[in-house]
Amino acid sequence: MLSIQTFAAGVLAQIVRRQPPSPARTSFAWQLAVGPALARVTSVELEGGTLRVWSSDARWLKEIDRARAGILPKLQSLLGPDAVTRIRTRS
Repeated sequence: MLSIQTFAAGVLAQIVRRQPPSPARTSFAWQLAVGPALARVTSVELEGGTLRVWSSDARWLKEIDRARAGILPKLQSLLGPDAVTRIRTRS
């Protein structure tokens, strides 16, 4: 038996993956993957499989670097395994 949280996450990932690629879809997936606090202090852009992440505060970028191993699989689940292959941080 699946928990409602696991089921809902899978359904949401399917809905997001079906949407055409766009900056809004990328931003939405980013918010789901990192949570509202990190999403508020960062900007993202997806280009050629690389997700570029900007923040005016280097401390947030360090946090993203530390959590990269957990963030990348979440983004791949939401956007597709080939859509995001790496994350690069920039200040």
